[in-house]
Formats: sequence, C-alpha cells, structure tokens
Amino acid sequence: DIVRGRDLFRGNTYESAQRKQLDKKLKKIFGKIYKELIKNGSNGKLKTRYGSDKENFYQLREDWWTANRETVWKAITCKADTGNAYFRPTCDSADGNSKSQAHDKCRCEKKSGTSGDVSIVPTYFDYVPQFLR
Repeated sequence: DIVRGRDLFRGNTYESAQRKQLDKKLKKIFGKIYKELIKNGSNGKLKTRYGSDKENFYQLREDWWTANRETVWKAITCKADTGNAYFRPTCDSADGNSKSQAHDKCRCEKKSGTSGDVSIVPTYFDYVPQFLR
C-alpha cells in the first residue's frame, strides 16, 4: 500500500511526518525510474502510460508492485521468526479436523492432493482493503 501510494493509515503526528518523508523519498525514487524508462524507451508508449502522472507516479508504482510483489513478500517472510503470527490459522491440521498456523514462511505444507498452489506466497493480501486485514 505504501509503495502504491494507497496507504490509508496516517497514525499520530510523528507517524504522519515520517509517512510524508517516506512518500517524498518514494516519489524521488520513482521519478528516477521514470526518467530511466523514458530515456531508454524507443517509442512513446511509456510516455503515454506514465506521462500524465509525473508528480506522484501512481501508475508506475502500481506496475512496479505488480512486477515485484512476490519477490518483496519472499524477502519479508524469508527471515520471519517462527513465533510470529501475522496470519490466522488456515492450514489443515494433521487429523484434518481443525486448522493450524502456517509456520514455514507463511506457507502450508503440501500434504493433501490439492493443487500446487498451497505453498505459494499469498500475494493477494495487498488487494484486500486495509480495514479488512
């Protein structure tokens, strides 16, 4: 949400000031990415796609997040301590009668005959509205 410029939480005065500072830095970073894209782009498609939002770069942020969210998620959870419980229990327990917490980097073990999607990184959380997370 922060990268995409859609974070709704403003927090207290100190956190708001920190958020504004972070947003300025992100605008600067995505401004550099935009300049490199335009410089290296051989046609006007990139200018057409990103040119109308040269101040906040929301479309560029969205495209960057779409391309990199799985890698970012893996980086966040790769070193996550086993005691952290960000997610509620969703994996089938050994007896199959209850749910258990995923302890292997937020992934369920692939024990059942379900599709291969049980151990992928849950990258869809960034599209759930913040107030529902």
